[in-house]
Amino acid sequence: MVSIKDIAKKAGVSISTVSYALNGSPKVTEKTSKKILEIAKELNYVPNAAARTLKNRASKIIGAFMPDYGGPFFGDLLRGMRKTFNQHGYDLIACTGKESHRFLPEGIIDGAVILDWNFPDEEILRYADLGNKMIVLDRELHHPNIELVLLDNHTGTELAINYLIKKKHQNIILLSGPEGNFDSQQRLQAATDILQKHPTIHYTIYSGDFSQSFGKEVVKQILKDWTVPTAIFSFNDDMAVGLYQGFQETPYKIGTDVHIIGLDNIEVSKYLQPPLTTINYSKEEWGSVAADHLLQLLNDKKTSPQTIPVCLLERESVGDRND
Repeated sequence: MVSIKDIAKKAGVSISTVSYALNGSPKVTEKTSKKILEIAKELNYVPNAAARTLKNRASKIIGAFMPDYGGPFFGDLLRGMRKTFNQHGYDLIACTGKESHRFLPEGIIDGAVILDWNFPDEEILRYADLGNKMIVLDRELHHPNIELVLLDNHTGTELAINYLIKKKHQNIILLSGPEGNFDSQQRLQAATDILQKHPTIHYTIYSGDFSQSFGKEVVKQILKDWTVPTAIFSFNDDMAVGLYQGFQETPYKIGTDVHIIGLDNIEVSKYLQPPLTTINYSKEEWGSVAADHLLQLLNDKKTSPQTIPVCLLERESVGDRND
């Protein structure tokens, strides 16, 4: 059986360098890492942890890679994955942080579902080249060992913006997510495409981080820039909750002076006062569909990209424009 010593000898590098490269460590240059991975593939290298499970052919464990796994959003998503994987004899572990990435090349897990914008595309593709099966929920990557299960961000954004336009709002704030985040980029592009077709509507973009704390803090900046902000499309519900907290400290009333629409329909959104208008979809379904597609990949079945549908939930946080 081929070992990392064989790879190191052929590549002309140390064993530790090979180990770092196979684990996606930044300690190895991209050029050297690429060379090592190509040699590993050429020699049909099987990582040690995977070799220990060759008798059973699988660890029967799946990794879900998330930037966080607390709160209602990730909880529902993971619940949907777990139910489907458990039905097929697999256990699910939630993974965060760089060190957990080695679970893939070392064969500790059989496959992965990835919703973590901190997980680089290049690293995912390297692992796919080594034969790892993955589902991505937050980017578009094309590889035989990778499948896409994405949220319909375009339709969700279209529903939100057109609803505000229907309510005759002429001043709209777009509260976006982290720079480089796939979902935020898609929502921002879709929103600006629509609004540019309505030259009489003025819009402003505030870049956030999807957190409640940012939503609360940005209210101060909004009030400096706007006399009375009329409508805000928050790219997720967590920031919208923060907006509620921020505006509670002002004389402005949500649903009357300022109108807010979110996205995700987290549990708390219906208990806010007034209840939050939001874009809804099933997070459990998203997780379940992702799990089903990964199971198909693991069984060498043909898959195709899938989009999770969304809809608008009208509540009292958005009313008609007040002149």
